[in-house]
Amino acid sequence: MSVDLTGFLGVVLLAYLIPGPDFLVIVRAAARRPALGRAAALGAQGGLCVHMCAAALGLSVIATRSALAFTVIKLAGAAYLIFLGVRALLTARRRDRDASTGATGATGATGATESRMTAVGGSAATSGQHISRRGSFLEGFLTNVLNPKAALFFLSVLPQFVDHDHGGALTRQIFLLGLLDVAVGVVYWLVLVGVAARLRTVLGPACRRRWERVSGWLFIAIGVGVAATD
Repeated sequence: MSVDLTGFLGVVLLAYLIPGPDFLVIVRAAARRPALGRAAALGAQGGLCVHMCAAALGLSVIATRSALAFTVIKLAGAAYLIFLGVRALLTARRRDRDASTGATGATGATGATESRMTAVGGSAATSGQHISRRGSFLEGFLTNVLNPKAALFFLSVLPQFVDHDHGGALTRQIFLLGLLDVAVGVVYWLVLVGVAARLRTVLGPACRRRWERVSGWLFIAIGVGVAATD
């Protein structure tokens, strides 16, 4: 069994360097908290594992050759990206409203109340963080699974780097290259989360709210683009 690892690594690195839906989900989550960014990154790579298994089992061939199946996946992915964009815009607007309210009124009583709630309900806050990580993981997972381009990568690009003379070993080669893709992605996303975390400490709340709005519109634009793709 012989595969073109060098060529495949070059293509994979180039694919990761081109920003897409996964990039937006992970950076947006990391801008909130690094742990959320890492969870979103692991979710995205988990979605990639689904595409890898589908390609190895031949399910990707069925999905891409069936016009109806491909259209359903495409529209579901587009709808989910637009949903994320609308939610990001609503979050940004709510934070703007909260910031303006906080700037015009005294918050002493509110701060005291929050302190008592923190002292009494520490476990609830911890539970909320766990839910947020699960939510970020799910966002990354669904964004990748519902991305038809990820399925096409495993179906049309990856086979160009396998040894077709060993037909019985094709499944093993797909898993080898797929796992390599996942591993490269994990390293890349974790580095990206680290960079986003550093920027988060430099940029103020106003910049983070602006990024929330920008990411929201980008999600919507990408979603519309996916839906319009033939």
